[in-house]
Amino acid sequence: MDIKTCVIDNGSGYTKMGYAGNMEPDYIIPTAIADHVDKGTVQTSRLQYDQLDYFIGDDAIKNSQTHQLIYPIKSGLVKDWELMEKYWHRCIYSYMKCDPEEHVFVLTEPPMNPP
Repeated sequence: MDIKTCVIDNGSGYTKMGYAGNMEPDYIIPTAIADHVDKGTVQTSRLQYDQLDYFIGDDAIKNSQTHQLIYPIKSGLVKDWELMEKYWHRCIYSYMKCDPEEHVFVLTEPPMNPP
């Protein structure tokens, strides 16, 4: 069985993702997440209960009027790990459309990054 390696390069401005061995990334999207933060409202959709009412990349920027736009990486450092996990989840399932148990993942980080 040939296991493909997924590469996700998260930067402060843009995230590049694709499969190892390709000449260029399959996707280049802004490293932005639009998360629904108004928890005190009456439920208007099923999405509020599923905690999937968030967008990443270009969709996050398009939905910045109804959601809070957040950049989870600042100056090359992850500032909000919970949002970063949500971001990676959407990258893997919506963009790469792959099963994480069947692939190897490489995530990049800047040199001299603090622990």
